[in-house]
Amino acid sequence: MPTLLWFRRDLRCHDHPALLEAAREGGEVLACYVLDPRLEASAGARRLQYLYRALRNLSDNLDGELLVTRGRPEQRIPALARAISATSVHASQDHSPFGRRRDEAVGAALGEIALCATGSGYLVSPGRIIKSDGAPYRVFTPFFRAWRRHGWRAPADSGPASARWIVPADISGDISERVEIPSVTGQLIFEAGEDAARSQWREFVAANLADYRARRDRPGLDATSRMSAHLKFGTIHPRTMAVDLHSGDDAYLRELAFRDFYAAVLHHWPDSAWRNWNRDFDAIEVDDDETAKQAFEAWKDGRTGFPIVDAGMRQLASTGFMHNRVRMIVASFLVKDLHLPWQWGARWFLDQLIDGDLANNQHGWQWAAGCGTDAAPYFRVFNPDLQGAKFDPHGDYIRRWIPELADVADVHKLGTGRPSSYPEPLVDHAEERQEALRRYRRLG
Repeated sequence: MPTLLWFRRDLRCHDHPALLEAAREGGEVLACYVLDPRLEASAGARRLQYLYRALRNLSDNLDGELLVTRGRPEQRIPALARAISATSVHASQDHSPFGRRRDEAVGAALGEIALCATGSGYLVSPGRIIKSDGAPYRVFTPFFRAWRRHGWRAPADSGPASARWIVPADISGDISERVEIPSVTGQLIFEAGEDAARSQWREFVAANLADYRARRDRPGLDATSRMSAHLKFGTIHPRTMAVDLHSGDDAYLRELAFRDFYAAVLHHWPDSAWRNWNRDFDAIEVDDDETAKQAFEAWKDGRTGFPIVDAGMRQLASTGFMHNRVRMIVASFLVKDLHLPWQWGARWFLDQLIDGDLANNQHGWQWAAGCGTDAAPYFRVFNPDLQGAKFDPHGDYIRRWIPELADVADVHKLGTGRPSSYPEPLVDHAEERQEALRRYRRLG
């Protein structure tokens, strides 16, 4: 009997457990993707560019036998299942708050047709790693130890030839909402899709993995994997990556563990997507008046007068990507120098980032703001000038993104040598650090 394979954040054929489950029932499989208008409206332009390119690559790998439709999944998935008389619908498990609500609605609309969720986009699915008393972990380090003890399965042996695919053109039922994959004209800083993800990972392992621990915090170096967008869209599974990581690669493995940890935190505390995980911080004083909004615009535009902050924000605006160390610096500046709500920065990141992932983004911001799990202590306020000098010692990253400083000898100590074309500092860091500490201590 035919089955339906519903692709979501798993736009690949290799290491795809749900694909194998859909094919295991012995009949033909219809591969489909639903362009949900709600997600298209909320995703930034660059994420949509990646999505459409990844869909095109998936369609090519399936010899064009991917049916793309637009609409609400609780309407389109049952319609497609009925059109092919499917006995079941298969998908990868989605643990996000939105995904769980959507899948409940789709399951109810399918009626007697089973919605089968298999696997997830994580090494260990959210909810699996818990304490002996059944409580979720609130701190990363013990989670990491338990996560490693738990382990994960080997990659699933799947590929484009794992199923007998139904040709969409042969379907006689209602597929009236079928659409072409939207065309894309804009450029991304890296290729999208499964083929690109697998190739990019192989290149990183060969060229940069051995030096990752030593070089990963230097934004001026091409030392990171830039796999985050591929993981966000599931064009590669982290298990495919983990097989290349050995005992000496703990620095990279910890990054994959943090991804699992933040997904687990969001799974257990779905309200933490936009509210403080530590509710004590609901009482913290933040600025949101007209002056604050002007400061926010200067931060977004890279016009704060602090070179490492402005370089990061300009990189983000230009490419849809920002080095992780710089993400922490610009986040600390927004919440502790400008005293703005972390949600403002988190929302801007989600609008701009190709790899914008709700769990990673929101809980990374809450780490910087001090209100999340494993949060930076309230008294840790990054000095942007010292951070720039430490992690971009020669100023290569800053000069790349701030051409006004291209001819400045020491970009970390501008002083009287600040070019007239580059803004004066928006705030006095020393004063704002003390103000941040005052506000945090009042939470007492």
